[in-house]
Amino acid sequence: MAELTEETRPGGRAGGGARAAGVALVALGAVMAAVVALTTPWDPLGGAPAVPADPARDFTPAQISRAAAFDAAVSPPSYLSLAVTLLVAGALVLTPVGAWAVGRLRGPWWLRALAGVLLLSAVTLLLKWPFGMWYETRLRAYGLSTQGWAGWSADRLKSFAVQTVLVAVMILAVVWLARRLPARWWIPAAAGAFVLTVAASFAYPVVVEPLFSDFKPLPRGPLRAELIAMAGRDGVPVRDVLVADASRRTSALNAYVSGFGATRRVVVYDTLLRAPEKEVVLVVAHELGHAREDDVLYGTLVGGLGAAAGACLLYLVAGAPAVRRRAGTPSVGDPRSVGLLLGLITLASVLAGPAENVVSRAIEARADVHALDLTRDPATFVAMQKRLAVTNLSDLSPDAVDYLLHASHPTTPQRIALARAWARENGLPEP
Repeated sequence: MAELTEETRPGGRAGGGARAAGVALVALGAVMAAVVALTTPWDPLGGAPAVPADPARDFTPAQISRAAAFDAAVSPPSYLSLAVTLLVAGALVLTPVGAWAVGRLRGPWWLRALAGVLLLSAVTLLLKWPFGMWYETRLRAYGLSTQGWAGWSADRLKSFAVQTVLVAVMILAVVWLARRLPARWWIPAAAGAFVLTVAASFAYPVVVEPLFSDFKPLPRGPLRAELIAMAGRDGVPVRDVLVADASRRTSALNAYVSGFGATRRVVVYDTLLRAPEKEVVLVVAHELGHAREDDVLYGTLVGGLGAAAGACLLYLVAGAPAVRRRAGTPSVGDPRSVGLLLGLITLASVLAGPAENVVSRAIEARADVHALDLTRDPATFVAMQKRLAVTNLSDLSPDAVDYLLHASHPTTPQRIALARAWARENGLPEP
C-alpha cells in the first residue's frame, strides 16, 4: 500500500491546501501592498521643486575621498559575508546537506529540530566570523570602533543568540503544526507569524536592547528641558529621553526611536551629546517625527502582514515535491526539514531587504521634513547632516548595488538637498 504523504492524503496539498494557501498569499500580499502604497510618504515635500544632490557642494575633496576609501575598505568583507549567507541558504534549499546533518542527530523530534537550527546557524556564524573580524579591523582603522575583541565577540554572540531563538521558535512551530495539520498548517502559522512579529517589536526595547547597551535618562538641564518642551509642542507623548552608552563600542553619532505604546522610547547615543545643542535638538526632532507618525507601529503591522504572507509562501515552496526531493526532506513535519525551512527563511529575508529600504528611505525623508517643520532651522539641519556624515564616514555617493542593498536612509547629499528645497518652499534663506 502506498504511503500517505502531504500530497496524497485526503485534504492534502493535492486536495486544495495549496490552492487555499495561494489565495491567502495573494490576498495578504495585496493588503500589504495597499497599506504600504497608501501610508508611505512618497513625496514628503508635497510637490515642491527638488534641489539637486551634490556632494561637492558641501564636502571637501578630502572628506569625499575619505568616505569613498572607507566604503572601499568595508565593502569586501560585507559582500563576502552576504555571499556566505546566500551560499549556505542555497545549499540548504537545493541539496540534502541540511537533511543529512539533522538526520545524524538523535532524540525526540522537537529536540532534533531545535538542535538542527542551532547546528546549522552556528555553521553559518563560524563561516562568516572571519569576515566579521575583517570588517571590524576596518572600523578600527578608521576610528569608528572603540571595542576590544572580547566586547565585539560578546555582542556578536548575543546577536546570534537572539536571532537563533526567534528563528528556532518559528521553525519549531512550523514543524509541529505540519505534524498536526499537514494540509492546513499555513493557517495557524500565518496567524502566529503575525502575532510573533508584533510581540517582538513591542518587547524589543525592554528585552533585547538592554542586552547591548545601558540606558540612563538624559540629565536634567537646558537640553533635556528643551527636548521635553519640543515634544510637548509637537503633541508627542514622550515620558523620557534616554542616553545609550554607545561610546564603549563606537564613535559614530546616532539616535533612534523604538517600540510603541508603553515601550516607545527616544534614544540618543552618548556620542551625539558632544555635538552642538542645536544639532542634538534637530536629531531628536527627526525622531519625534517617527513617533508622531507611529512609524514603528505601522512598520510592525506591515512586517506582520509580510510574515503572515511569508508563512503561506513557505507552505507552498517547502511543501512542493520537487523542492523537498532536492532537499532530501520527506515532509515539512519531519525534523530533517529544518535545513530547508532555515534556508528559505534566510533567502526571503535577504530578498525582502531592497523593498524594505525603498519604503524606509521615504519614511526617513518624511521625518526630516518633520524636523524642519518643527525647528524651522534648515541651516542647523544641514550642519547636523554634515557632522553626522563626516563623523560616521557615510557613503556620499553609493553605487546602485550599495544603495539597493544597504541604504535604509537617503544619502546625506539627498537629505541636505531636501532641506534646501524645504527652505525655498517656506521662504527661508537656502543654507
